[in-house]
Amino acid sequence: MSAQLTGFDTRPRSRVEAGQLRRLGIDTGHEHVVYLNKDSPICRSEGFGAHSRLELRVGTRRMLATLNIVQNESLGVDEVGLSESAWLALLPGAGERVVIAHAPSVDSLTSVRAKIYGQPLDEGALHGIVRDIVENRYSAIEMAAFIAAASGDHLSLEEVIWLTKAMVQTGTQLHWPQPLVVDKHCIGGLAGNRTTPIVVAIATELGLILPKTSSRAITSAAGTADTMAMLAPVDLDEAQTRHVVEACGGCIVWGGAMNLAPADERLIRIERALDVDSVGQLVASVLSKKIAAGSTHVVIDVPVGPTAKVRSHAEAEVLATLLRRVASAFGLQLRVLISDGTQPIGRGVGPALEAHDVLAVLRNEPHAPIDLRERALTVAAAILELGGAANAETSLAMATTCLETGRAWQRFQSICVAQGGMRTPGKAAYQQVVPAAQQGRVTAIDNRRLSRVAKLAGAPAAPLAGLTLDAHLGETVAGGQPLFTLHAESPGELAYAMEYVSRHPCIVCVEAFS
Repeated sequence: MSAQLTGFDTRPRSRVEAGQLRRLGIDTGHEHVVYLNKDSPICRSEGFGAHSRLELRVGTRRMLATLNIVQNESLGVDEVGLSESAWLALLPGAGERVVIAHAPSVDSLTSVRAKIYGQPLDEGALHGIVRDIVENRYSAIEMAAFIAAASGDHLSLEEVIWLTKAMVQTGTQLHWPQPLVVDKHCIGGLAGNRTTPIVVAIATELGLILPKTSSRAITSAAGTADTMAMLAPVDLDEAQTRHVVEACGGCIVWGGAMNLAPADERLIRIERALDVDSVGQLVASVLSKKIAAGSTHVVIDVPVGPTAKVRSHAEAEVLATLLRRVASAFGLQLRVLISDGTQPIGRGVGPALEAHDVLAVLRNEPHAPIDLRERALTVAAAILELGGAANAETSLAMATTCLETGRAWQRFQSICVAQGGMRTPGKAAYQQVVPAAQQGRVTAIDNRRLSRVAKLAGAPAAPLAGLTLDAHLGETVAGGQPLFTLHAESPGELAYAMEYVSRHPCIVCVEAFS
């Protein structure tokens, strides 16, 4: 958030000049937090309490923040502590003091309350809600209220379209000189499914324009941007991104650096914490990013499996239908692929480990994971067909030839160089095998728990951490044979991951032969 005056209520309110600002180095994510001592005269005079919403002003810069009260002497009574995001929003100079006031009212919360009681929202109401979320006027609790009110099937088709439009309009929108711009997206919930670098390399080598903006991990062990960052810089601004696309036909960059659909990431973080599913919000999330990125033709992969994000084919068909109807409202050409989501794709789970898989496929190495290669070729073929570069009979063969001849690998290297230089992913210092307790056949793999183990091992914050999957569904294993191998950058993280494994022995289930 940029701390600007735009949109703030300027009606007179009680204000007090506070003491010295102090940077506390506390990561509170996107939510701005201000800290005051329990004996602060400001709290007493203004009646501020824990979780009060406050407006802070330093010079002409303003910001809304949530108040936390410090009960000990770690913060002086004349000090005002700021979380990292709050400090970066205000950027106070040396000696600058802050003026604190009660937060202005947020008018769009009236619309949230209306939705809680089942009333439909019009385009203006949804735009107001999204605008206030982007400008950090909503606390986490208020965002949770909106998500809960719109969860399940509580959004009509028109509301999903208006929500998508609002998410696009409240961020940066990219426009390309080419009339046809392709893109791809995976709904997610499938560990290791890192097809994007391979698909971008094939599609751009065969003449299509594919400026791929990707996300970092929010609840997974790695996002596409995290994995690509192991191979090349991804924090490119709009001008740098355009330069790469002009030179190579495509890119693989972090969308957050360009402020594309910024409300999306904030809503997703709250939605995941609540474990609330909403097909309408999911559709708005996916399509707003594609529209904002300037895409005209998009392939969306929907993995289906008992521990994937989409659990059944019936759910997938409902999602696919809504995706198509909303895309049509924006003139977006869309193709949905419903795919197997019963187990992870590839071997690596974690930024560097997934990057090693990507390189193995692009280099046509003998040990390259076959499932990652086949899925990437399937998605690439769909994009070639949708983008008019091939027909249904030739698209898969064209994609396969591009990969097998090394053309895709050469193109990928060019993209990495254009983005700032190709990197070689490393390997973690600590590894531990998790073996099969008995001989038998692998009958189930829990995607969610496998990702949880990889995160406990340190991924994605420790980019070399995660796990490698050593056994797949249907395979026969002997007692003591590796099921998966943990990778960690410290012995403590390895121990945390192993402790979780000991409590959940059926992350990779082996059924004994009868």
